[in-house]
Amino acid sequence: MSEQTYHVQYGATTIHYTLIYAHRKTLAISVAPDLSVSVSAPEHTPHHDIEARIRKRAPWILRQQRELERYLPQQPPRQYVSGETHRYLGRQYRLKVLEGSTEAVKLTRGWLHVCTERPKDTAHIKALLDAWYRKQAERVFCERLQAVLPRFAHLGVAAPKLVIKQLEARWGSCNNAGVITLNLRLMQVPKQYIDYVLAHELAHVVEHNHSKRFYALLDRIMPDWPERRRQLNEVALP
Repeated sequence: MSEQTYHVQYGATTIHYTLIYAHRKTLAISVAPDLSVSVSAPEHTPHHDIEARIRKRAPWILRQQRELERYLPQQPPRQYVSGETHRYLGRQYRLKVLEGSTEAVKLTRGWLHVCTERPKDTAHIKALLDAWYRKQAERVFCERLQAVLPRFAHLGVAAPKLVIKQLEARWGSCNNAGVITLNLRLMQVPKQYIDYVLAHELAHVVEHNHSKRFYALLDRIMPDWPERRRQLNEVALP
């Protein structure tokens, strides 16, 4: 029996899953309490058939994850030691601190590996992780901006300057100059919620306050924005 990790795209959502080939007759999909997705498939099942089944079952998978997320334990204060969990784009990864001569952070198969010469220095580990999250944010936020911006092309909205900050009270903001600030903590939630925040702030480039015209624009640009906002605001972040 072999086991590998893959992902499929369902709209704006990436579904990561562990695939296990086993001696069985049917394909089964399960969602664990930690929100991870497992697929058990008969041996020699074509991979495109597996992906097609996951896409077909994607609405169910996402409903299960949303339901189970309500029962996830609250994250304790960060200690930055091996064993605790950290979120990245909606998934939970277990931290593993390794001693080595190279300073590096890497995601691999459900683990967030931090390699450092100072494995006992938790402040240093925090700094390495913060820098890694910021570097990933610079890439992901630009990627999501390019995905959302075409929805505003007919309004003549140009690509704005993006600023990344650790915010306490809001997910994002847009100033009078059209500069959009995004909360670094958005790197802990699924991409569809980042897209919602970007759409919200890009709408402010056109309509500067929360007027009826603002919400009418958001309705046209992203019809399911109320559900995305609701789900985003239910996410409990450390």
